[in-house]
Amino acid sequence: FILFIMSAADATPEVPADSTPEKKPERKTYQSIQDFGLKADRNSRHRRTMEDTHTHVDAFCGNEKWGYFGVYDGHGGKQAAEFVRDNLHLVFEEKLKTIEDKQEAFKEAFMACDEKIAEAEIKFSGTTVVSALIHVDDAGVKRIYTANAGDARAVLARGGKGVRLSFDHKANDPDEIARIQAAGGFVVMNRVNGILAVARALGDISMKDYVSGEPHTEVTEVTDEDTHLILACDGVWDVIEDDKAVEIILQHESCTKAATELLRASLKAGSTDNISVMVIKL
Repeated sequence: FILFIMSAADATPEVPADSTPEKKPERKTYQSIQDFGLKADRNSRHRRTMEDTHTHVDAFCGNEKWGYFGVYDGHGGKQAAEFVRDNLHLVFEEKLKTIEDKQEAFKEAFMACDEKIAEAEIKFSGTTVVSALIHVDDAGVKRIYTANAGDARAVLARGGKGVRLSFDHKANDPDEIARIQAAGGFVVMNRVNGILAVARALGDISMKDYVSGEPHTEVTEVTDEDTHLILACDGVWDVIEDDKAVEIILQHESCTKAATELLRASLKAGSTDNISVMVIKL
């Protein structure tokens, strides 16, 4: 397979031109997608460090009809996000060799990667995760398998509107509060044990009793109305609604341009976080 891991530099809100380069790596044309664009920015007016990272694997598992995509939003340092960037897709690939159900394979991969973070003694860093496997079967049916932990989000453009394919694991979610309390933790000021604003993440080993690494998973069969998939961290979603994000990206033929403009809109709307955006044309 071909693995692309890109880094992000700084940019200004007016012209985020020095963030991830717009030049795409040369690659063969695979059957899982039509186009792909990525843009990421530290948001230097508000953040001293860049803790987001991302992975894109063409011909995932050696199959040109498969593509893997992931956005990882780190906190407490970038160690956990970088570990997940380098390892989650590999663990997922191994799980797919023995687990036919791809949603179950995703769950097993998330949990196994969480264990590997603990083994690496990355104790205080964590990361939210949103990952997607785009898969075309032998009958030509295209499906999107999504998995997320935390508030990084997957949004499908369907008929010009946004359809969410992920779940925001916020600490103030009633089901998450009940789970955390049952484990002996608490939520105060919308934070787990007064510290973390997300209830699920990979890493955060020092809080693992309360911060679950188990992902929300979905499988979606792609229809004629489905044009694009957006994967992005909360630096986008805290300030841009799903439908608005879809409206922005659909104004641009190039996925790289679409990702750039969604990032630009997020900065203009007042985002104070690192920002990472993937736009995938289905």
